[in-house]
Amino acid sequence: MKIALAQINCTPGDLRGNQLKILHACRQAREAGADLVITPEMSLCGYLAEDWLLRREFVQACHQALTELTAQVHDVTLIVGHPHNMNGNLFNAVSAVRDGRLLATHCKQHLFSDRLQDERRYFSAGNSLCTFGCSGILFGLMTGSDYRHAAHLQSLHAAGAQVLLAVDASPYSIDSQIDRYQILREGITQTGLPAVYINPVGGQDELVFDGASFAMDHSGKLVCQLPAFQEALALIEIHGNQSIFGECSTLPDQAGSIYTALRLGLHDFITKNRLPGVLIGLSGGVDSALVLAIAVDALGAERVRTVMMPSPYTADISIQDAQTMADNLGVRHAGIPITGLFDQFQQALQAELQACSDSGTSATVENLQARIRGTLLMALANQSGMLVLPTSNKSETAVGYSTLYGDMAGGFSILKDVSKTLVYRLCHYRNQISPIIPQRILQRPPSAELRPGQIDQDSLPPYDVLDAIIEAYVENDLSAAEIIAMNYPEETVRRVLRMIHSSEYKRRQAAPGIRITRRDFGRSWRFPLTSGFPD
Repeated sequence: MKIALAQINCTPGDLRGNQLKILHACRQAREAGADLVITPEMSLCGYLAEDWLLRREFVQACHQALTELTAQVHDVTLIVGHPHNMNGNLFNAVSAVRDGRLLATHCKQHLFSDRLQDERRYFSAGNSLCTFGCSGILFGLMTGSDYRHAAHLQSLHAAGAQVLLAVDASPYSIDSQIDRYQILREGITQTGLPAVYINPVGGQDELVFDGASFAMDHSGKLVCQLPAFQEALALIEIHGNQSIFGECSTLPDQAGSIYTALRLGLHDFITKNRLPGVLIGLSGGVDSALVLAIAVDALGAERVRTVMMPSPYTADISIQDAQTMADNLGVRHAGIPITGLFDQFQQALQAELQACSDSGTSATVENLQARIRGTLLMALANQSGMLVLPTSNKSETAVGYSTLYGDMAGGFSILKDVSKTLVYRLCHYRNQISPIIPQRILQRPPSAELRPGQIDQDSLPPYDVLDAIIEAYVENDLSAAEIIAMNYPEETVRRVLRMIHSSEYKRRQAAPGIRITRRDFGRSWRFPLTSGFPD
């Protein structure tokens, strides 16, 4: 028999649009001779619809959409994910439908309740197994994290399942595909059953779903691999309940995966929200250069505008490099000097600043420049309808090396989970495709250019040290003592950790941004603003 893996890009709440995508996949699969079509977890309503799932009218609309979809599926069996209301409880469900009939429904047993996703807020856990037959083969149906539990797979095997179907919605993070392979192989080793894994593709707010759906035979050998970060429909053939045949696409390397995830996340955020484009404040530095490159690759030059806003401390080469970047990518670029505005702000505040001179006038004056730029960018965004993209990276976000209502102004932050060292790595990756980022930008010491001769390392540890400490503490949950034991200076470690937690109030007001690591400063970071714990 032939199975079609429909790796589609669904939008939460777009029931009609998602339904049309599913039906289109069914038509394609049927024309190709498929007997079974598999779509991702919650494909009908999109993953995750979050608090829409708490609204009765939304759940009712999902049920109506499922009824309409079922009536239109003929001559092929469809696996579709949807919310399922039963006896007053809501379940994360996946159903098999064919010829206007509901054949089987599985309610997810192992709900995610971790740093990233809190499914228990919306769903009750199922408590039964689900198998269904198609073309003489008995399939064991699983949803989401069910496939990560060996006992669940073994129970399906004991119930007579001959092929495992894992219907998932797993967001991308660095090396997430390696984890999926490993987990499913372990289940295959314990059961001796072949397995098919389906995952959605597309950006959804902070999350990016990379697709990369696949199939493995009874020995755990990869026999089919769909591409990452793009919609696809692929066919696999099953013979004798064991042998599976398909085609394997090549997945991008780590740098390519990260860059593509950022590009897709931005593209879908802008297009799904029907925004005309984006506005970027160029500084002539590396962060804004990378943001511009990703934006043009995601949206096209015609939907991207840039603005350079030099102050008295902006170097001439920064103005030149910003213009070169804009020219290289063919975007509309404007220059708005802020020296006059900066002088007026200082004059208006002069008396009060002098009265408060003991509280750090230098930083106040520096931040004025960033806030003037933020105000101008938001005014242009207000006029054009475009979305401002902040250019702060994860290293700066971690330790508060950014200005509230200044360079933090904007609506969607694509570097929010990208460390400074990774920024450089991604710039080199993009330049290998075509050399658009001037080498001078990559070679100059990074600087905010808010005072004469300023460089970032005046205020921060070297970025390789800073990023290593941030990764150890934020992503790997190591303590200060454990990080110090890795031969990092104790004074530096404790200073960085103090900066991380003292900057929590800034991060609470920051724009949402794309997650690419195991722990970002968004959904998976929840620390109190007020805390007395010594770290």
